[in-house]
Amino acid sequence: MRIKYLIIGILVLFVSKPIISQNADGQKKIKIFLLAGQSNMDGRAKASGLSTEDKLRLKLAQKNVTLYYNFGDGKPLDTTKVAKHTAKKFGADYLFGPELFFGINVSEKYPDHKIILIKRSRGGMSLYGAWNPNWTIEKATQIKEEKQPKLYSEFVNYSNKVISTLAKDSYDLCGMLWVQGESDSGKKGGAEPSETYGENLMNLIRHVRKDFNSPTLPFLLLQVGHGKVVKAMKEVSHNDKNVVLIPQERAETSEFYFEKNPRPVGHYVTDAMKKIGTYFYEYYENEFSSKD
Repeated sequence: MRIKYLIIGILVLFVSKPIISQNADGQKKIKIFLLAGQSNMDGRAKASGLSTEDKLRLKLAQKNVTLYYNFGDGKPLDTTKVAKHTAKKFGADYLFGPELFFGINVSEKYPDHKIILIKRSRGGMSLYGAWNPNWTIEKATQIKEEKQPKLYSEFVNYSNKVISTLAKDSYDLCGMLWVQGESDSGKKGGAEPSETYGENLMNLIRHVRKDFNSPTLPFLLLQVGHGKVVKAMKEVSHNDKNVVLIPQERAETSEFYFEKNPRPVGHYVTDAMKKIGTYFYEYYENEFSSKD
């Protein structure tokens, strides 16, 4: 008899477990991801390098993944037609960033959910200056970004504009992807941008969580830059259980080696960007999907 009641109790618990990915009407919630950073988030990988299989996967993902990019209206996930000067530099009219294969993989995992990706990115911008939630003209001038937009406030306003069109119980804000750090690693602005990167990164994370009313929002970083910036990324991801860092290694035999174009072009090539987008998905799925 005890076994019988134990089985009944287990079944009751299982049946009564709330389905947190549905709203009050039983509909599957929209999954929203925020993406931000500088040029490697913007994406410089050639779309011409995509395989036939890649294109078929993308076509399927376009059925349920919408990309909002740099103040544009939402469109089915796709590669991006770039400005003439960028196309000339990289030898391609259409490029893509981490969003493409992140979106493809999320779509394949959650084919019955609508998925929204909101991306604000701009090449060459620092966290010390243009991306700083506590923007000041002094810091922006120090790092020669005084004529650049206030990217953090633009990012928040743009994202909130998209989210405000949705019913409050119709979506889950699932996480944020961040690819930035190269500008703070260099000599521009002196030593302070790299020395304060950890403080500035924690400040960014706090502001994002506060401004989007999501106190434990997962934050996924790609290791970029060098020196004190990378050290800061490692420390922040170690000290916050809801922050993870995708490592990068120089050895070409490493699974975390991401090939770039030769200098002066630089930036990740097609296969490397495919890996980066896929890693963002895998790290999210392994670390955070059960918390949605």
